[in-house]
Amino acid sequence: MNIRLYNARILTMESQEIAKGEVWVRDERILYVGDGSATEDVYRKLALKSIIWDREIDCEGNLLMPGFKDAHTHSGMTLLRSYADDMPLQSWLNEQIFPVEAKLNGEMIGHLTKLAVLEYLTSGITAVFDMYLTPDTIADACVEMGMRCVQVSALNNFSQSLELMEEMFQKLNKKQPLLSYQLGFHAEYTCSKELLEQVSAMAHRYKAPVFAHLSETESEVEACRERYGMTPPVFLDLLGMFDYGGGGYHCVHMTDEDMEVFEKRGLYAITNPASNLKLASGVAPISEFLKRKITVAIGTDGPASNNCLDMFREMFLVTGLAKLREKDASAVDAWEVLKMATVNGSKAMYLPDTDVLAEGKLADMILIDLHQPNMRPLNNIPKNLVYSGSKQNVKMTMINGQILYENGKFADFIDVDAIYDKAEEIKTGLGISNLAD
Repeated sequence: MNIRLYNARILTMESQEIAKGEVWVRDERILYVGDGSATEDVYRKLALKSIIWDREIDCEGNLLMPGFKDAHTHSGMTLLRSYADDMPLQSWLNEQIFPVEAKLNGEMIGHLTKLAVLEYLTSGITAVFDMYLTPDTIADACVEMGMRCVQVSALNNFSQSLELMEEMFQKLNKKQPLLSYQLGFHAEYTCSKELLEQVSAMAHRYKAPVFAHLSETESEVEACRERYGMTPPVFLDLLGMFDYGGGGYHCVHMTDEDMEVFEKRGLYAITNPASNLKLASGVAPISEFLKRKITVAIGTDGPASNNCLDMFREMFLVTGLAKLREKDASAVDAWEVLKMATVNGSKAMYLPDTDVLAEGKLADMILIDLHQPNMRPLNNIPKNLVYSGSKQNVKMTMINGQILYENGKFADFIDVDAIYDKAEEIKTGLGISNLAD
């Protein structure tokens, strides 16, 4: 499909500069980004006299930019939104979350993933790094919805297996352009040493990165010290887990030695501020990561612990909490946060063609409504996005050249009511009480 988006402000994320111009999309790729004056050169390059447009969209001076990358989530946990709240992490997991998850099957998780995708689209999220229980049905749901999804194994002592992780690694990395898969495990505290050694061996066999929940709470870190005499990042590095890169989700309670592991291995620190606040886990040392040139990306975590899949809220919290933690209002500039939510997320998810708007890149982009009161005046648009932006500003979400959400409506092939109804049916079938009734 050929789509021309014109009369736009364009933030490519290659720099902070915002230019006026247009973006051309052909099928899943960006053909052209510019002011519209060099179109004849583009035609010559493509050996075309002109392009017949399927759609020409007047952006009306609004902002085109790369979509946000949710670099850590558990999409299927939409079932548990506002079900188990106001509890400490370990009680929340062991008493509420794990017992319900034990009743879920793949079909249910696929349907619940579709509900999450609706929310991602309204928030301008064009790719997710998803860790959950049934990779095949998650993959099928994302393809059906048009969502770009990188999955990572949730392997632990009582769920999934090494065989499944290897099967999915081989299968989902070549199944469909919207899908990919990374090696991983749930967390150090849910895996035996023997199992972790086997994961490390697989990473070496495939020369692949590994991801996991890491140093989320003080109790997690202290328990690892009691077991192995060292913190989770140091222990896992000793096993060779990160010899080919990877990263950690949360990374709240980090020592200097932990950060040296991240520096040495080039690991990604994926912060989840709303979830860490809600579960009282703490505030990640973002300023220190930046000083050490550790690449930081942003995730929402799952809708049971957040409970919102909203990158605007996450961006504000990243910088706001860093300023409070450091007692320094200049800490973690908004531009750095916007890069975390876009460019850095692409890096952490190993999606190099989704980082910026440029010729040849994948057409994963969003249109931000600047004609809303929270965006005016237009003093500094990148800072506006971080400090005052919200989901109400997302006019359009395009993934792989397909417009999935536009002006408050989802693409025609998405049956929103059926997705809502199915989620309620699953909830009722599992006996989850409905306080709304």
